[in-house]
Amino acid sequence: MQPITSLKQHTPATPQSTPPLTSAAKIKYLLTGLAGIGLWFALYLQLHRLAELIAFSLLGMTPGTHLGEAMLFFFYDTPKVLMLLTLIVFGVGILRSFFTPERTRKILAGKRESVGNVLAALLGIVTPFCSCSAVPLFIGFVTAGVPLGVTFSFLISAPMVNEIALVLLYGLLGWKVAALYMGTGLLIAIVAGWIIGRLQMEHYIEDWVRELHINGVDIPDEQLSWTDRFNHGKTAVRDIVGRVWVYVVAGIAVGAGIHGFVPEGFMAQIMGKGAWWSVPAAVVIGIPMYSNAAGIVPVVQALLEKGAALGTVLAFMMSVIALSLPEMVILRKVLKPQLIAVFIGVVGTGIMLVGYLFNIII
Repeated sequence: MQPITSLKQHTPATPQSTPPLTSAAKIKYLLTGLAGIGLWFALYLQLHRLAELIAFSLLGMTPGTHLGEAMLFFFYDTPKVLMLLTLIVFGVGILRSFFTPERTRKILAGKRESVGNVLAALLGIVTPFCSCSAVPLFIGFVTAGVPLGVTFSFLISAPMVNEIALVLLYGLLGWKVAALYMGTGLLIAIVAGWIIGRLQMEHYIEDWVRELHINGVDIPDEQLSWTDRFNHGKTAVRDIVGRVWVYVVAGIAVGAGIHGFVPEGFMAQIMGKGAWWSVPAAVVIGIPMYSNAAGIVPVVQALLEKGAALGTVLAFMMSVIALSLPEMVILRKVLKPQLIAVFIGVVGTGIMLVGYLFNIII
Protein backbone atom coordinates (compact mmCIF):
# COMPACT_ATOMS: atom_id res chain seq x y z
CA MET A 1 0.00 0.00 0.00
CA GLN A 2 1.46 3.31 -1.05
CA PRO A 3 1.63 6.14 1.50
CA ILE A 4 -0.41 9.24 0.99
CA THR A 5 1.82 12.23 1.41
CA SER A 6 -0.56 15.06 0.65
CA LEU A 7 -2.12 16.65 3.73
CA LYS A 8 -4.13 19.23 1.82
CA GLN A 9 -7.64 19.64 3.22
CA HIS A 10 -10.82 19.88 1.22
CA THR A 11 -11.89 23.23 2.61
CA PRO A 12 -13.02 26.54 1.18
CA ALA A 13 -10.08 28.69 0.18
CA THR A 14 -9.23 31.41 2.64
CA PRO A 15 -9.36 34.84 1.04
CA GLN A 16 -6.22 36.96 0.96
CA SER A 17 -5.93 39.55 3.70
CA THR A 18 -7.30 42.98 2.81
CA PRO A 19 -6.69 46.41 4.34
CA PRO A 20 -8.75 47.29 7.45
CA LEU A 21 -12.13 48.92 6.91
CA THR A 22 -12.70 52.61 7.45
CA SER A 23 -15.39 53.72 9.92
CA ALA A 24 -17.75 54.61 7.06
CA ALA A 25 -17.24 51.21 5.47
CA LYS A 26 -17.93 49.48 8.79
CA ILE A 27 -21.22 51.36 9.16
CA LYS A 28 -22.14 50.49 5.58
CA TYR A 29 -21.42 46.79 6.20
CA LEU A 30 -23.46 46.88 9.43
CA LEU A 31 -26.49 48.55 7.82
CA THR A 32 -26.35 46.24 4.80
CA GLY A 33 -26.17 43.22 7.08
CA LEU A 34 -29.10 44.35 9.22
CA ALA A 35 -31.19 45.09 6.11
CA GLY A 36 -30.33 41.67 4.69
CA ILE A 37 -31.31 39.88 7.91
CA GLY A 38 -34.57 41.84 8.08
CA LEU A 39 -35.41 40.91 4.49
CA TRP A 40 -34.50 37.28 5.21
CA PHE A 41 -36.92 37.10 8.17
CA ALA A 42 -39.70 38.89 6.28
CA LEU A 43 -39.49 36.33 3.47
CA TYR A 44 -39.11 33.39 5.85
CA LEU A 45 -42.36 34.26 7.64
CA GLN A 46 -44.26 34.19 4.34
CA LEU A 47 -43.00 30.81 3.10
CA HIS A 48 -46.06 28.78 4.09
CA ARG A 49 -48.40 31.23 2.38
CA LEU A 50 -46.22 31.18 -0.74
CA ALA A 51 -46.16 27.37 -0.71
CA GLU A 52 -49.97 27.25 -0.56
CA LEU A 53 -50.15 29.74 -3.42
CA ILE A 54 -47.85 27.62 -5.62
CA ALA A 55 -49.33 24.22 -4.74
CA PHE A 56 -53.04 25.07 -4.69
CA SER A 57 -53.48 28.22 -6.79
CA LEU A 58 -50.81 27.96 -9.46
CA LEU A 59 -50.65 24.17 -9.83
CA GLY A 60 -54.30 23.56 -9.03
CA MET A 61 -53.75 20.84 -6.43
CA THR A 62 -56.60 20.05 -4.04
CA PRO A 63 -55.92 20.61 -0.32
CA GLY A 64 -56.16 17.45 1.78
CA THR A 65 -55.38 15.05 -1.07
CA HIS A 66 -52.25 12.88 -1.04
CA LEU A 67 -50.64 14.69 -3.96
CA GLY A 68 -51.72 18.10 -2.75
CA GLU A 69 -50.23 17.60 0.72
CA ALA A 70 -47.03 16.17 -0.77
CA MET A 71 -46.63 19.21 -3.03
CA LEU A 72 -47.32 21.61 -0.16
CA PHE A 73 -44.68 19.82 1.93
CA PHE A 74 -42.15 20.10 -0.89
CA PHE A 75 -42.75 23.77 -1.78
CA TYR A 76 -42.70 24.83 1.87
CA ASP A 77 -39.75 22.83 3.17
CA THR A 78 -37.40 23.33 0.21
CA PRO A 79 -37.02 27.15 0.46
CA LYS A 80 -37.27 26.96 4.26
CA VAL A 81 -34.35 24.57 4.59
CA LEU A 82 -32.21 26.30 1.93
CA MET A 83 -32.75 29.72 3.56
CA LEU A 84 -31.85 28.39 7.01
CA LEU A 85 -28.86 26.57 5.58
CA THR A 86 -27.56 29.68 3.81
CA LEU A 87 -27.85 31.85 6.92
CA ILE A 88 -26.21 29.34 9.27
CA VAL A 89 -23.44 28.32 6.85
CA PHE A 90 -22.57 32.00 6.35
CA GLY A 91 -22.28 32.50 10.12
CA VAL A 92 -20.31 29.30 10.65
CA GLY A 93 -18.10 30.24 7.68
CA ILE A 94 -17.13 33.41 9.53
CA LEU A 95 -16.50 31.38 12.69
CA ARG A 96 -14.36 28.91 10.76
CA SER A 97 -12.08 31.73 9.64
CA PHE A 98 -10.72 31.56 13.20
CA PHE A 99 -10.07 27.80 12.91
CA THR A 100 -8.18 25.74 10.34
CA PRO A 101 -7.47 22.00 10.43
CA GLU A 102 -3.81 22.83 11.04
CA ARG A 103 -4.64 25.10 13.97
CA THR A 104 -7.03 22.47 15.32
CA ARG A 105 -4.26 19.90 15.13
CA LYS A 106 -1.93 22.15 17.09
CA ILE A 107 -4.58 22.77 19.74
CA LEU A 108 -5.14 19.04 20.25
CA ALA A 109 -1.49 17.95 20.10
CA GLY A 110 -0.20 16.95 23.52
CA LYS A 111 -3.59 17.10 25.27
CA ARG A 112 -4.28 14.28 27.70
CA GLU A 113 -7.08 12.03 26.57
CA SER A 114 -9.98 13.00 28.84
CA VAL A 115 -9.62 16.71 28.11
CA GLY A 116 -8.56 16.06 24.54
CA ASN A 117 -11.65 13.95 23.78
CA VAL A 118 -13.99 16.72 24.89
CA LEU A 119 -12.03 19.43 23.09
CA ALA A 120 -11.75 17.35 19.91
CA ALA A 121 -15.49 16.66 19.82
CA LEU A 122 -16.30 20.36 20.29
CA LEU A 123 -13.80 21.43 17.63
CA GLY A 124 -15.31 18.89 15.26
CA ILE A 125 -18.49 20.99 15.07
CA VAL A 126 -16.77 24.05 13.61
CA THR A 127 -13.91 22.51 11.65
CA PRO A 128 -14.31 21.81 7.92
CA PHE A 129 -14.48 18.09 7.30
CA CYS A 130 -15.77 15.61 4.74
CA SER A 131 -15.15 11.92 4.07
CA CYS A 132 -12.53 12.70 1.43
CA SER A 133 -10.39 14.49 4.02
CA ALA A 134 -10.54 11.66 6.59
CA VAL A 135 -7.15 10.21 5.59
CA PRO A 136 -5.07 13.43 5.55
CA LEU A 137 -6.70 14.59 8.78
CA PHE A 138 -5.94 11.25 10.45
CA ILE A 139 -2.32 11.30 9.29
CA GLY A 140 -1.82 14.90 10.35
CA PHE A 141 -3.31 14.35 13.80
CA VAL A 142 -1.49 11.10 14.61
CA THR A 143 1.91 12.27 13.38
CA ALA A 144 1.53 15.55 15.30
CA GLY A 145 1.25 13.61 18.55
CA VAL A 146 -2.54 13.74 18.99
CA PRO A 147 -3.58 10.55 20.85
CA LEU A 148 -5.48 7.96 18.82
CA GLY A 149 -8.62 8.21 20.95
CA VAL A 150 -8.68 12.01 20.69
CA THR A 151 -8.28 11.73 16.91
CA PHE A 152 -11.29 9.42 16.73
CA SER A 153 -13.39 11.80 18.86
CA PHE A 154 -12.76 14.44 16.21
CA LEU A 155 -13.40 12.06 13.27
CA ILE A 156 -16.74 11.01 14.80
CA SER A 157 -17.94 14.48 15.78
CA ALA A 158 -16.94 16.42 12.66
CA PRO A 159 -19.21 14.69 10.11
CA MET A 160 -22.03 13.80 12.51
CA VAL A 161 -22.49 16.99 14.59
CA ASN A 162 -22.06 19.64 11.91
CA GLU A 163 -23.91 22.83 11.12
CA ILE A 164 -25.86 21.28 8.25
CA ALA A 165 -27.31 18.54 10.47
CA LEU A 166 -28.13 20.98 13.26
CA VAL A 167 -29.76 23.65 11.10
CA LEU A 168 -31.87 21.09 9.25
CA LEU A 169 -33.00 19.47 12.49
CA TYR A 170 -33.80 22.89 13.96
CA GLY A 171 -35.69 24.02 10.87
CA LEU A 172 -37.70 20.81 10.44
CA LEU A 173 -38.06 19.37 13.95
CA GLY A 174 -37.40 22.25 16.35
CA TRP A 175 -34.64 23.29 18.71
CA LYS A 176 -35.29 20.55 21.28
CA VAL A 177 -34.57 17.74 18.84
CA ALA A 178 -31.56 19.65 17.45
CA ALA A 179 -30.19 20.13 20.97
CA LEU A 180 -30.76 16.46 21.86
CA TYR A 181 -29.01 15.37 18.69
CA MET A 182 -26.05 17.67 19.31
CA GLY A 183 -25.71 16.62 22.95
CA THR A 184 -25.92 12.90 22.31
CA GLY A 185 -23.74 13.15 19.20
CA LEU A 186 -21.01 14.87 21.20
CA LEU A 187 -21.39 12.30 23.99
CA ILE A 188 -20.95 9.44 21.52
CA ALA A 189 -17.86 11.10 20.03
CA ILE A 190 -16.30 11.75 23.45
CA VAL A 191 -17.02 8.33 24.98
CA ALA A 192 -16.23 6.32 21.84
CA GLY A 193 -12.92 8.15 21.40
CA TRP A 194 -12.06 7.61 25.07
CA ILE A 195 -12.82 3.86 24.84
CA ILE A 196 -10.73 3.47 21.68
CA GLY A 197 -7.90 5.31 23.42
CA ARG A 198 -8.13 3.01 26.47
CA LEU A 199 -7.88 -0.05 24.23
CA GLN A 200 -4.38 1.08 23.12
CA MET A 201 -4.81 -0.01 19.50
CA GLU A 202 -2.06 2.13 18.01
CA HIS A 203 -0.42 -0.99 16.58
CA TYR A 204 -3.45 -1.41 14.31
CA ILE A 205 -2.58 1.77 12.44
CA GLU A 206 -0.95 0.90 9.12
CA ASP A 207 2.83 0.59 9.53
CA TRP A 208 3.68 3.26 6.97
CA VAL A 209 1.62 5.83 8.92
CA ARG A 210 3.36 5.03 12.21
CA GLU A 211 6.73 5.33 10.52
CA LEU A 212 5.85 8.64 8.96
CA HIS A 213 7.40 11.66 10.63
CA ILE A 214 5.93 15.00 9.75
CA ASN A 215 7.06 18.15 11.47
CA GLY A 216 4.33 20.37 12.81
CA VAL A 217 3.01 22.90 10.37
CA ASP A 218 3.90 26.45 11.29
CA ILE A 219 0.78 28.56 11.13
CA PRO A 220 1.49 32.15 10.17
CA ASP A 221 0.20 34.73 12.59
CA GLU A 222 -2.13 36.23 10.00
CA GLN A 223 -4.61 38.82 11.19
CA LEU A 224 -7.68 38.69 8.97
CA SER A 225 -9.88 41.74 8.69
CA TRP A 226 -13.64 41.47 9.05
CA THR A 227 -13.88 41.92 5.28
CA ASP A 228 -11.81 38.76 4.91
CA ARG A 229 -14.00 36.92 7.39
CA PHE A 230 -17.23 37.98 5.63
CA ASN A 231 -15.68 36.87 2.35
CA HIS A 232 -14.87 33.55 4.01
CA GLY A 233 -18.55 33.25 4.98
CA LYS A 234 -19.67 33.95 1.39
CA THR A 235 -17.16 31.40 0.10
CA ALA A 236 -18.52 28.82 2.55
CA VAL A 237 -22.08 29.44 1.31
CA ARG A 238 -21.00 29.04 -2.30
CA ASP A 239 -18.96 25.89 -1.62
CA ILE A 240 -21.18 24.12 0.93
CA VAL A 241 -24.70 25.12 -0.09
CA GLY A 242 -23.68 24.80 -3.74
CA ARG A 243 -22.54 21.24 -3.03
CA VAL A 244 -25.46 19.98 -0.89
CA TRP A 245 -28.55 21.71 -2.31
CA VAL A 246 -29.20 18.75 -4.62
CA TYR A 247 -29.25 16.42 -1.61
CA VAL A 248 -31.59 18.81 0.19
CA VAL A 249 -34.07 18.86 -2.69
CA ALA A 250 -33.84 15.07 -3.18
CA GLY A 251 -34.31 14.41 0.53
CA ILE A 252 -37.29 16.74 0.74
CA ALA A 253 -38.81 15.08 -2.35
CA VAL A 254 -38.56 11.67 -0.64
CA GLY A 255 -39.93 13.17 2.55
CA ALA A 256 -42.81 14.76 0.62
CA GLY A 257 -43.71 11.38 -0.86
CA ILE A 258 -43.74 9.79 2.60
CA HIS A 259 -45.70 12.74 4.02
CA GLY A 260 -48.37 12.65 1.32
CA PHE A 261 -48.83 8.96 0.59
CA VAL A 262 -47.79 6.88 3.64
CA PRO A 263 -50.79 6.35 5.98
CA GLU A 264 -50.70 7.88 9.46
CA GLY A 265 -49.18 5.49 12.01
CA PHE A 266 -47.84 3.12 9.35
CA MET A 267 -44.20 3.54 10.42
CA ALA A 268 -45.10 2.78 14.04
CA GLN A 269 -45.38 -0.90 13.05
CA ILE A 270 -41.82 -0.93 11.68
CA MET A 271 -39.90 1.81 13.52
CA GLY A 272 -42.10 2.38 16.58
CA LYS A 273 -41.21 2.06 20.25
CA GLY A 274 -42.91 -1.32 20.47
CA ALA A 275 -40.54 -2.92 17.98
CA TRP A 276 -37.50 -3.66 20.18
CA TRP A 277 -35.45 -4.75 17.17
CA SER A 278 -36.04 -1.51 15.26
CA VAL A 279 -33.06 0.39 16.76
CA PRO A 280 -30.32 -2.16 15.90
CA ALA A 281 -32.00 -2.78 12.54
CA ALA A 282 -31.97 0.97 11.81
CA VAL A 283 -28.23 1.15 12.62
CA VAL A 284 -27.39 -1.90 10.49
CA ILE A 285 -29.43 -0.57 7.57
CA GLY A 286 -27.91 2.91 7.90
CA ILE A 287 -24.23 1.91 7.79
CA PRO A 288 -24.00 0.85 4.12
CA MET A 289 -26.11 3.79 2.95
CA TYR A 290 -24.36 6.78 1.41
CA SER A 291 -25.93 10.10 2.26
CA ASN A 292 -25.29 13.21 4.31
CA ALA A 293 -27.33 15.30 6.71
CA ALA A 294 -28.78 17.38 3.89
CA GLY A 295 -30.35 14.34 2.28
CA ILE A 296 -31.36 12.34 5.34
CA VAL A 297 -32.93 14.92 7.70
CA PRO A 298 -36.02 15.62 5.52
CA VAL A 299 -36.61 11.87 5.39
CA VAL A 300 -36.29 11.74 9.19
CA GLN A 301 -38.97 14.41 9.52
CA ALA A 302 -41.39 12.51 7.31
CA LEU A 303 -40.77 9.20 9.12
CA LEU A 304 -41.51 10.84 12.48
CA GLU A 305 -44.77 12.28 11.15
CA LYS A 306 -45.88 8.79 10.16
CA GLY A 307 -45.36 7.24 13.58
CA ALA A 308 -41.67 6.25 13.70
CA ALA A 309 -40.07 6.57 17.13
CA LEU A 310 -37.63 9.46 17.62
CA GLY A 311 -34.84 7.28 19.03
CA THR A 312 -35.06 4.78 16.18
CA VAL A 313 -35.04 7.50 13.52
CA LEU A 314 -32.13 9.41 15.07
CA ALA A 315 -30.15 6.15 15.42
CA PHE A 316 -30.72 5.58 11.71
CA MET A 317 -29.58 9.12 10.89
CA MET A 318 -26.47 8.91 13.07
CA SER A 319 -25.38 5.61 11.55
CA VAL A 320 -25.82 6.95 8.01
CA ILE A 321 -23.72 10.04 8.74
CA ALA A 322 -21.10 8.77 11.21
CA LEU A 323 -20.55 5.21 9.94
CA SER A 324 -20.95 5.57 6.19
CA LEU A 325 -19.40 2.81 4.09
CA PRO A 326 -17.43 5.24 1.86
CA GLU A 327 -15.65 6.68 4.91
CA MET A 328 -14.77 3.19 6.14
CA VAL A 329 -13.27 2.38 2.72
CA ILE A 330 -11.24 5.59 2.82
CA LEU A 331 -10.02 4.96 6.39
CA ARG A 332 -8.85 1.48 5.35
CA LYS A 333 -5.89 3.25 3.72
CA VAL A 334 -4.53 4.13 7.16
CA LEU A 335 -6.21 1.67 9.55
CA LYS A 336 -6.05 -2.11 9.77
CA PRO A 337 -9.38 -3.99 9.64
CA GLN A 338 -9.31 -4.80 13.36
CA LEU A 339 -9.30 -1.11 14.33
CA ILE A 340 -12.02 -0.27 11.81
CA ALA A 341 -14.15 -3.09 13.26
CA VAL A 342 -13.65 -1.76 16.80
CA PHE A 343 -14.49 1.77 15.61
CA ILE A 344 -17.75 0.58 14.02
CA GLY A 345 -18.61 -1.58 17.04
CA VAL A 346 -18.00 1.12 19.66
CA VAL A 347 -19.75 3.91 17.76
CA GLY A 348 -22.60 1.63 16.66
CA THR A 349 -23.18 0.49 20.25
CA GLY A 350 -23.26 4.11 21.42
CA ILE A 351 -25.78 5.02 18.73
CA MET A 352 -28.03 2.09 19.68
CA LEU A 353 -27.93 3.06 23.37
CA VAL A 354 -28.94 6.61 22.45
CA GLY A 355 -31.75 5.27 20.29
CA TYR A 356 -33.14 3.09 23.08
CA LEU A 357 -32.76 5.94 25.61
CA PHE A 358 -34.73 8.34 23.43
CA ASN A 359 -37.46 5.75 22.87
CA ILE A 360 -37.77 5.21 26.62
CA ILE A 361 -37.84 8.83 27.83
CA ILE A 362 -39.62 10.53 24.90
